[in-house]
Amino acid sequence: MLQKAIVTTVDYCTRFAMQVIGIAVLLTIIGGVYAAKHFAIDADVNKLISRDIPWRQREAAFEKFFPPKEETILVVIDAPTSELATQATDALIQRLSDQKGLFHAILEAGGGPFFQKNGLLFLPTQEVAGVAKKLGEAKPVIQSLAQDSHLRGLTTALNYGLIGARMNHYTLDDLSGTLSMVSDTLEEAIAGRPATFSWRAMLNGKPPNASDRRRFIEIRPVLDYASLTPGQAATEAIRKAAADLKFSSQYGATLRLTGPVAIADEEYATLNEGAFINTSATIIIVLTILWLALRSWRIIVAVFVSLIVGLSITAAIGLAMVGALNLISVAFAVLFIGLGVDFGIQFSVRYRAERHELDDLHPALLNTARYVGAPLTLAATATAAGFLSFLPTDYKGLSELGLLAGMGMIVAFATSITLIPALLTLLRPPGEPQEMRYKALAPVDWFMERRRIPVIVGTVLVVVAGMPLLYWLQFDFNPLNLRSPKVESVATFLDLKSDPALGASSIYVLAPSKDAAKADVEKLAKLPEVSLVKGVESFIPDEQQPKLAAITQLAGVLTPVLRPDPNKKPPTDADNVAALKAAVDGLKQSAGTQTGPGAIAAKRLADNLAKLADGDEALRSRATAAMVPPLNTALDELRNYLQAQPVTFETLPSEIAREWVTKEGGFKVEILPKGDPNDNETLRQFARAVQEVEPNAIGGPIAILESGRTVIRAFFEAGFWALASITVLLWIVLRRFVDVLLTLIPLLMAGVVTMELMVLLGMKLNFANIIALPLLLGVGVAFKIYYIMAWRAGQTDLLQSSLTRAVTFSAATTATAFGSLWLSSHPGTSSMGKLMALALVTTMCAAVLFQPVLMGPPREKAKKPEAPKLEGPKPEAPKSEAPTPEAPDLGKAAAS
Repeated sequence: MLQKAIVTTVDYCTRFAMQVIGIAVLLTIIGGVYAAKHFAIDADVNKLISRDIPWRQREAAFEKFFPPKEETILVVIDAPTSELATQATDALIQRLSDQKGLFHAILEAGGGPFFQKNGLLFLPTQEVAGVAKKLGEAKPVIQSLAQDSHLRGLTTALNYGLIGARMNHYTLDDLSGTLSMVSDTLEEAIAGRPATFSWRAMLNGKPPNASDRRRFIEIRPVLDYASLTPGQAATEAIRKAAADLKFSSQYGATLRLTGPVAIADEEYATLNEGAFINTSATIIIVLTILWLALRSWRIIVAVFVSLIVGLSITAAIGLAMVGALNLISVAFAVLFIGLGVDFGIQFSVRYRAERHELDDLHPALLNTARYVGAPLTLAATATAAGFLSFLPTDYKGLSELGLLAGMGMIVAFATSITLIPALLTLLRPPGEPQEMRYKALAPVDWFMERRRIPVIVGTVLVVVAGMPLLYWLQFDFNPLNLRSPKVESVATFLDLKSDPALGASSIYVLAPSKDAAKADVEKLAKLPEVSLVKGVESFIPDEQQPKLAAITQLAGVLTPVLRPDPNKKPPTDADNVAALKAAVDGLKQSAGTQTGPGAIAAKRLADNLAKLADGDEALRSRATAAMVPPLNTALDELRNYLQAQPVTFETLPSEIAREWVTKEGGFKVEILPKGDPNDNETLRQFARAVQEVEPNAIGGPIAILESGRTVIRAFFEAGFWALASITVLLWIVLRRFVDVLLTLIPLLMAGVVTMELMVLLGMKLNFANIIALPLLLGVGVAFKIYYIMAWRAGQTDLLQSSLTRAVTFSAATTATAFGSLWLSSHPGTSSMGKLMALALVTTMCAAVLFQPVLMGPPREKAKKPEAPKLEGPKPEAPKSEAPTPEAPDLGKAAAS
């Protein structure tokens, strides 16, 4: 009944070829327009896992109180000094704040008025007392700097310092570091190179570290979800603002963008990078393979058009079903091309074989339908069933791909038995003078037939011997490794991952009350895998009373002198020259005949100041630019520090409280890992340790651990259901348990060999390429079905048959399609294509080389099928063709 239905369908499509083609063109236009308007890719790997599983539900509950920063851009600013970093940050925030149409909110992370005023309170009490004492003793120096922020004021401050050394309050050697720092800056300015002085570093007595010189700006942009890169307008505006502010030349600063929005935008760019070249090369290679397989441009056009029509229809159906493709389901196009062309090649190669026997197109097409109808139907059904078996899994990436690929197989099968016959009828390719068999492989057929048992035993022994390798098969649980580390956003994120201010590797707990949060902090801080635990209490400094007392006393001393003197006129250039020369004399007098480091530093600085005094005004302007702007920044910071007030839970700024306390009274606790946060094993151990104490914890390391478990479970579920559905279908059709095993054993062996080769080649499973293994069942079962059906029909010498020709070229086109993924710049997509290509090679070898040996001689010899009896006239041949000769026996042709 199935065979008759396929033959009838082909006959109908050949008789009404123009109508079938017209319907196909209409569906292609509709599908193409819909796909173009609705095409979207969601590059967020966090959405690849279903939100219905428990740990994802805990994440969703947490995010209701503390919205995730999925819609933010993190601006990272690095500068040579702390002062320059502050200046660049303030300038950029001010410039961006005017663009209300592009940005919802702009906030300096770890900055703002609260920290500017209360920063000293977060230092240890002794350190606050020491700073206050040092600043109080430097009152004359600070006064001269605050009231005369020019070269003249700098030299006055220097003279105060030298007077202290002469009065033995300290030694000249104690000043050597400060004098050397000033000389370093002035020498750069004198040489015409970018120069800047760090007053904060001078006060601390040590060079600034990377954290001191870095600032973060957290931006919530206006996103355009109609675009494939929603944050592009915002990121372009940020970069343009930095360029307009002359970040590099004015501040010596660098600007980098990271965060979810920037990463997602650049991920799409990575996916799109080289896509046109890869696609063009793939099409050319596929057409070349089709030429080698079919040897007729008319047949190639029929197959290729069928492929385009099916892909357009499948894309429209898929986008209508899932909305936006993800990083896994986007591979459906490659799968469709690979398997869609397989159906087309199977039909077309068999048509060529029939046309060799029958020099009449219509009977040849009917005989082709009779011969390949059942195998194609079974292969398409089994493949679709295998793919649709992915639907029940919690791995959304895999389930959506299964849905799209399953629908694609149905569409590909439909176009192969409808559109290809109609196009062949219209294009009327010439007859086939040559056989489709691989006669050169006859010796291999002969060898495998006579050495059947040794070949089977040897193959099984090799596969079994390699099974211990599976112990070393690794799974990379880190989703960041699916992204290109070459793009700025990912490279920046990896660079900052260990920075506590970023919290990229943090785990979070939501405590029901303040007391519970304190208990969690104490309990979690004792874990050896934990480096730091933070809560809202972390923003309330301890021992505030003695610190505030020291700051208040300091404010009484310095506040009057920090006010600029409005009556003091700015110095002229001549005033600055005179002050420089006086400072040179003072340095030389202080150094005298001493030979210590202080004297050496004083003489060096005297020489540099002399060069400034003897130089032109432009030289002194460069020195002023290097010394004075950072001085003003440092003085502003000092003025803010002197305004510190008691900090309590009630006085915390609302922007901080919102980040740590819910309206319902819940308190967030943040836990940071100890060790290398880029090491997967470190993060897994950290996540396990925290989960043992707080089972409801959420966060990046928890997500990595649970995602790995979810994906592996989905892999086994998908494999089980795919194998089960294929087994049931094979049993229904084949009705023999042995025949089902003869189909499945080579398939399973191909899967085992694929994983063994992964270990030998150093390949790791990840969230993207793991789909290749369950896909192997869907892709590989088609090849196995072709051979089992041919064997059951009594066909021998399978290796040299037209079937092997079709399978070989089909595998080649599919491998080319997968190879296009392999060449992708996106690591996840590339690893997926690489493993899929490897799996394809193993499954083809299992079908072509092992399955015929395993099956052995057919049970029955080939029987002559009855010729199809169909009503209605045959399609008329064009008048230019020669008269149709009498058709030979169709049964004999089909059997051959």
